[in-house]
Amino acid sequence: MSNEVETAQDELIKEFQFLDNWMDRYQYLIDLGRRLPELPEAERIDANKIKGCQSQVWFVASEQNGRLNFRAISDAAIVSGLIAMLLRIYSGRKPQEILDTPPNFVAALELEQHLSPTRSNGLSSMLNAIRSFATEALQAA
Repeated sequence: MSNEVETAQDELIKEFQFLDNWMDRYQYLIDLGRRLPELPEAERIDANKIKGCQSQVWFVASEQNGRLNFRAISDAAIVSGLIAMLLRIYSGRKPQEILDTPPNFVAALELEQHLSPTRSNGLSSMLNAIRSFATEALQAA
């Protein structure tokens, strides 16, 4: 039985399959990033910064009714698109589902082959942060 995280990954993979080439995919990522809601200046602080990203990335997690909600923004267009993908897959999900579900979309979309090494590291850092928030939420429960 698939969970919400798997379902969100599958939907994202299907969307990307409609895009013929990587120029279209990059453009789609940039468009996704442009739709991210603004992050208030008060939350753009060092404590919310993701280490390991070449561009600046601020990531905020909160828990409500046993689900984690994420808000994030970057100063870079493609990274903002990656954030938008991550939020779509992981925000509003249960911490255990996040931890139980490998990020299969990374391989399925061939992100590692098409992102620069620094963006790839940034994506890994963001995925690690999400898992870390989920682990903390479970330990606090």
